[in-house]
Amino acid sequence: MAAKGGGEQVADVHSSERAKTLLQSDALYEYMLKTMVYPRENEFQRELRLITKEHSYGFMSSPPDEGQLLSLLLKLTGAKNTIEVGVYTGCSVLATALAIPDDGKIVAIDINRDYFDMGLPVIAKAGVAHKVDFREGPAGPILDELLADEARSGSFDFAFVDADKPNYGNYHEQLLKLVRVGGVLAYDNTLWAGTVALPDGEREFTEHDKAIRDAMREFNAKIGADARVEPVQLPVADGITICRRVA
Repeated sequence: MAAKGGGEQVADVHSSERAKTLLQSDALYEYMLKTMVYPRENEFQRELRLITKEHSYGFMSSPPDEGQLLSLLLKLTGAKNTIEVGVYTGCSVLATALAIPDDGKIVAIDINRDYFDMGLPVIAKAGVAHKVDFREGPAGPILDELLADEARSGSFDFAFVDADKPNYGNYHEQLLKLVRVGGVLAYDNTLWAGTVALPDGEREFTEHDKAIRDAMREFNAKIGADARVEPVQLPVADGITICRRVA
């Protein structure tokens, strides 16, 4: 929460008090989860989701309907080698690890190893920890390290980004060199609770939310004009933009 000039509190658009969905009906969202998501949720994904939910930053995690979408995309595209920028406790890493072949690999990048270590025992219990190559540190330099290895160029089938939003544009440029033509890049939170569509001055925002909204607007415009990808933006979770690399 942040205070306005008169002392009134302005709520963050994301918190543990509300579901991370753009749907305006809580009942409809629950219906979708109970009908299509929870009945098919892997037992280990459920365990990690519930562990993460209890954390003070649990709302940062990818919701289960988004994990289901990523899993289906990975299977449809036959992805084997993937990159994840922004890991947190590893809910989306686990969804990916369960979807790719046994000899597949995930280069999972995050600045905080402690959060990932919360989820690692569940990932190990699921029998897929051997697929995860966790790298701790800022994503930009780590992606540069991958780019410095010529064998890595165009070697990845899929990338998922859920990290610091102002750097999405930079990550996009790096990932376009790492993901093969025909591969997929997916970006989370690109609608930022719907705030990207609100005119300036219509609603009070915290400085954090305003900065993220502006970054997402800039990134969305960049992707919309990028001839190197074929994009689609879906109102799933907090907005996910999926790009197929065409050049």
